[in-house]
Amino acid sequence: MSTRTGFPRIIFGEPDITQLSRRGLVGVDMHFHTNHSDSPTRVRDALALAKKKGIGLAITDHNAVSGVSEAERRDAPVLLIPGIEISAWDGPHILLYFFSVRELTEFYEKHIKDTKSSSPCLATSLTTPDIAALADEYNCVMIAAHPYGYLLFNKGLCKCIERKYLPARMYDTFDGLEVISGGMSHLLNEKAADVAEIRRMCITGGTDGHILSDLGHVLTCAPAETPDEFLEAVLHHQNSVMGREKSLIEKGIMASAMLPQYLPYTWPSLQVHYQQNIPRLRHFFGVKRR
Repeated sequence: MSTRTGFPRIIFGEPDITQLSRRGLVGVDMHFHTNHSDSPTRVRDALALAKKKGIGLAITDHNAVSGVSEAERRDAPVLLIPGIEISAWDGPHILLYFFSVRELTEFYEKHIKDTKSSSPCLATSLTTPDIAALADEYNCVMIAAHPYGYLLFNKGLCKCIERKYLPARMYDTFDGLEVISGGMSHLLNEKAADVAEIRRMCITGGTDGHILSDLGHVLTCAPAETPDEFLEAVLHHQNSVMGREKSLIEKGIMASAMLPQYLPYTWPSLQVHYQQNIPRLRHFFGVKRR
């Protein structure tokens, strides 16, 4: 199915940024982290590379907005989409995109700042329904990050719904799904794309990048010049998503770069993982008993 971009809705493969520019489109990496959460990447370096590549950027730090604020202070030389990735207590990671940094900061200060766990990047005390209810009060776009990820962890909305940790009606509270996540396998991204198609949800894509070399390999593309125009295109299904998943080597390098950020929170992180995997344990032992 083609969109207003002239491309199919979803394209798997390395984005051709030159071709996007020729068609009057901007490509934005909609999921990228900086050293304001669990990444070693400096904001200024991410902005410089985005400008060099000719793409836009959504800084979506875990439960933090200081990276986006820094980018705005630096008068970001690229299309900057204000965002945050909120880690719900019941597992899913939720991407919220706002039409201005001011609105994002207001939301964060009022609802997120004081809910962070003792492992601040890993979880908040808010559940998925809590976050959905809060987001509904704001002019923002709510997207389920890496819907089937990751590995043994319940960090994806689709995964939690399929395993009955969350009710299927939670889909109705989201605007859309991240259908190409750089950290997911190709098979799981295809599954997410199928769910978005069946449920007629809007779509985004991003690298879930933590190191500079991740940036730009997954893009959300639309005919837009401002954050308002870009997010409206996403909401009205007038965008395309194109990109590729990371290789095993790339994933290993990224994991190694992230590890030092979590070492000071080793024990709290283990506690969070245990709490978030209680539904999995209950399901496992319930199946065994039957």
